[in-house]
Amino acid sequence: MDRAELIQHLRREGVTDERVLSTMQKVRRELFVPSQSEHLAYADRPLPIGEGQTISQPFIVALMTQALRLTPEMKVLEIGTGSGYQTAILAHLSAYVVSLDRRKLLADRARLRLSALSYVNVEVHHADGALGWPPEAPYDAIIVTAGSPRVPEKLVEQMANHGRLVIPVGSLRFQSLRLVEKQNGQVQISDLGACRFVPLVGEGAWQEDIDDTEYWGV
Repeated sequence: MDRAELIQHLRREGVTDERVLSTMQKVRRELFVPSQSEHLAYADRPLPIGEGQTISQPFIVALMTQALRLTPEMKVLEIGTGSGYQTAILAHLSAYVVSLDRRKLLADRARLRLSALSYVNVEVHHADGALGWPPEAPYDAIIVTAGSPRVPEKLVEQMANHGRLVIPVGSLRFQSLRLVEKQNGQVQISDLGACRFVPLVGEGAWQEDIDDTEYWGV
């Protein structure tokens, strides 16, 4: 499957936001995966990127991005930089992206990759994503690309009024993708469907010493 075929596949799967689809057509996913996986870059599947992490399935990337309903003036917080692929898509659709990853190697690699690709409206930090990034709060949109047992309160606190947060919530093995919307201090949560992500580790999520064999199915 090539990029054009992937976009048609995403349309058939129900992705309707043309700005999201157009951006995913532009961003070269093969630049964000290990060289041995380049031939699978446009398959609709997650791929390993090292450090026990994955680059998300394109359909999930599209679904989460679409749910945020981004506009060009928005500031976005991304939890889980990973390879930087989702970060690049967010950067095309918003004014500024603050991205966090608790794995220093991944954060450093993504920062260098995004800089080399001339993304100037992105900052990447090595940090505990479950705590968010208070110095830049509030955020119009927050996206979490790791599964949490609950919606972290620290992230809700950093949402702007009328802000939206997309996060997988559930067990280590299976989660449900949740859309959290804040309106005048009130929070409303809706379900976007089943998903499976690597665990979100940190305060307010899974503990540092978690036995993640449940996730890996060992």
